[in-house]
Amino acid sequence: MAIFNNDDSRVYELLGRLTEPNETHLGYSKGRSRGRGLGGVGAERVAMMIRSSKAAKSGVLADLEDTALFIDGIKNDIVSDIATHILRGALIGYTQKAAEYYHIPLESQYSGAIWNPDSCEWEFDYVDLPRVDDEPLLLIPKSIVRFELTLDQNKYYNGFLAPLHEAAEIDARSNLVSILKNGTPRVNREKLREKYPVSKSAIVEYTQQFPEALDRYKTSISYRSSPVLTHEQLAQRLDVPTPDYDSLLARIKRIPPGKGAAHIYHSAAEELMTALFYPHLGNMRKEREIHEGRKRIDICYDNLSNMGTFFWLTRHKAAEIPVECKNYRKDPKNPELDQIANRFSIHRGRVGIIACRKLYDKALFIQRCRDTALDGNGYVLPLDDADFEVLVEERKKKKDESYRNQSIYELIRERFDALVA
Repeated sequence: MAIFNNDDSRVYELLGRLTEPNETHLGYSKGRSRGRGLGGVGAERVAMMIRSSKAAKSGVLADLEDTALFIDGIKNDIVSDIATHILRGALIGYTQKAAEYYHIPLESQYSGAIWNPDSCEWEFDYVDLPRVDDEPLLLIPKSIVRFELTLDQNKYYNGFLAPLHEAAEIDARSNLVSILKNGTPRVNREKLREKYPVSKSAIVEYTQQFPEALDRYKTSISYRSSPVLTHEQLAQRLDVPTPDYDSLLARIKRIPPGKGAAHIYHSAAEELMTALFYPHLGNMRKEREIHEGRKRIDICYDNLSNMGTFFWLTRHKAAEIPVECKNYRKDPKNPELDQIANRFSIHRGRVGIIACRKLYDKALFIQRCRDTALDGNGYVLPLDDADFEVLVEERKKKKDESYRNQSIYELIRERFDALVA
């Protein structure tokens, strides 16, 4: 709004205090993190680039990510830096919860700029955060990390602007148009790019000429355009190991069944499932309270999948996947099924998992789950230690396969089919 109102002082007030954030360790610096200006450029210069840009003056800017599409000098790193500042308050809360869960020590320290969406002002405070190498650390959910921006200049031009230029050239019967043998007019795309070159300032002009193009491009972008990064993608870029499924499974097998080790089993099952089902299930919460704290769910995942088995489950209402963990010495029975079924809702979803140790009569328990499904009370997928062994082998086998193939969990689909066959 400050840009549209030509309020230079407000623009510099909003951006002038921002630096390249160190706390996430997601920058391109080698060795010790060293934040400089935004994207290494400087907040005042970034403000000047935005304020003086043709995109700002024309009014085509609508979102933060638009700046990288339209403004020279604004790239991924600057957008990432600004986004981190805007999200810092939420990231601090996430980091504190993760630190509590993983028993990471916290220290009171300067927060950096925190955006207050109510007052639309930056605030500064002292908050509890971990420290690494004598620097504060902010943790980020893997599910929101991306290596590239969603908006892409070439995709926008080739898929949405160029066709409109071609249509205009055909209507004008210009010398760029040739007629095919079947009478169809055709525009040479290379010559079209020569007449209408691809640059940020030029794309601003084209967007002004065809204002509907940007809306169509943004509408065409879906969750499939920017999927959650896989274990392998993160490991390759960040030089970290992928999950050791065998070790996670072995930890579960070492835990004795029974009430005394229930909490240990709960944690071990969460670690294995979080690794196995990522990136399709994410944003894990343990002991999630529902109904104002009157009920709890052992483990709850958001269904982030954009293809494959868990995406297919969304047709049966599976926005969230609740998990109940039973470290029993014998098979769970109807009360345990009723417990998880009572955690289903039209908002959270109607698909869940019971994790248990060994189903001595697996066919009977699956039949109980089928009864629950046929009565309209939701779909409960039982998984015991033997099933987790199968899932681990599936993941290891598909490690180097395509994202689409990795999104398919044969055992999960088989277990669901048994409920509805």
